[in-house]
Amino acid sequence: MPVSEQVMITGHLLDTGVLADVLDDVYDYGGWYVVDAVHAGRTHDDESHALLTVSAESEAALVPLLMRIQRHGVNTVQPGELVVREADCDGAFPADFYATTNLETVVHLDGGWVPVERPESGCALLVSGERVRTVPVEAVRTGMRIVCGVGGVRVVPPLAAHRPSEAGLGALSSTASGEHSQPDLVRQVAQRLRECKTDGHRVLWVLGPAVVSADAGPALARLVRAGFVDGVVAGNAVAAADIEAAVSGVRTTSLALSATDPAPERRVRAVNAVRRAGGLTEAVREGIVAAGLMHTVVEAAVPLVLVGSVRDKSALPDTHTDLLAALEAMRAAVRGVGLAIVVASADTAGAVVGLLPESVPVVAVDLDARVTADLLGRPRPSRLQVTADAGLFCATLAQLLLGPEPDPSA
Repeated sequence: MPVSEQVMITGHLLDTGVLADVLDDVYDYGGWYVVDAVHAGRTHDDESHALLTVSAESEAALVPLLMRIQRHGVNTVQPGELVVREADCDGAFPADFYATTNLETVVHLDGGWVPVERPESGCALLVSGERVRTVPVEAVRTGMRIVCGVGGVRVVPPLAAHRPSEAGLGALSSTASGEHSQPDLVRQVAQRLRECKTDGHRVLWVLGPAVVSADAGPALARLVRAGFVDGVVAGNAVAAADIEAAVSGVRTTSLALSATDPAPERRVRAVNAVRRAGGLTEAVREGIVAAGLMHTVVEAAVPLVLVGSVRDKSALPDTHTDLLAALEAMRAAVRGVGLAIVVASADTAGAVVGLLPESVPVVAVDLDARVTADLLGRPRPSRLQVTADAGLFCATLAQLLLGPEPDPSA
């Protein structure tokens, strides 16, 4: 028998297309809808409000549909009652668990609304006394109290959610707006970096292979020394190539290991030297790695998370080769972050962005606009896409924040 629920959404719904996204999700999940009311904002800055009735063939079909559209900031008009069930086995949620989004979330518990700690998509909600937090499936243990269904759960979209542009870090992509030149976008990033540090928040950098091949390391090292880098997440290949250049004195333009490429021999020897020293910190201390970005990161005591891949044939001892251990290390890295800057990274960056709350701004930089678009999705205020060479972006950003690089011969 068909069942229905009235839902509401507020934000810049029409000019960003988010309302259309909601309706598409309803259809994708086998439901249908009736638009009960739409109150459009009068000016560009005014928010719009929409009231919908969504329906599905059964309660079992409607609940996942309601969870799905919550990722857009949609809430039920009547919040309903919270349902909590105990997990009946390790490593699995109850069948009807509430699937989280990365939006700030509140749960109606014991007569009041309790904020969820550590918002993260793709998890469940764990009730522990008077507190509620996200929990990944692999961390579930029998007897844990897990929120089920959508009753008593609301999402809280960030301030000015769905807005197409905003002062400071806007949602306008360099590929989507002719009004924002590349220098304008880099200036926006520099401004947000300063604001983030002034507000006492951490800045996390997620680095990909082009950081080495495009020679972005020296500019990034300046930013590290100046305190604009509070954490680094990168693939093993990035660190290995940077260390290879530092040890051998030859910077490679290819990070791929190939039988016909002379670089693998140098890289394997460099990694081996670090392994013999006991790790990257020890190799820096002993002078084996005496230059390069990784050297600067270690010297500045910046937290570093290195993530392995099946393609790695020479993993550093500091690299997480266990997937679950890598995820936990990245979860720890994103806590307290007020800004994340992704440079030429796709796979690792996708994991990190998925761990961040929607309220944390993310800047994604890549020469290929498709990479940043796939990573960040629909344009919104907390996401900025910059189509640029990694080396040029980092050099320009360092110059804006720190001035011209001193002439070593002067």
